[in-house]
Amino acid sequence: MVTVYSKNNCMQCKMVKKYLTEHHVDFEEHNIENEPEYRQVVLDMGYMAVPVVEYGDHQTFNGFAPDKLAALATA
Repeated sequence: MVTVYSKNNCMQCKMVKKYLTEHHVDFEEHNIENEPEYRQVVLDMGYMAVPVVEYGDHQTFNGFAPDKLAALATA
């Protein structure tokens, strides 16, 4: 399962979600503004900004990273 941590009005967040949707990758989204309990989750992962993408066995990356997103789409 892929999880995307995002926030409102975040262009990179929108790009990540659009990429995953267009490549038929199922994901769960947690918006840290609408669901503030997930803000601490992002901080605990060591990130200060979103988007953060979590996949596999707690592997993560942040930002719009086409190469990493492509790897998710082909997995």
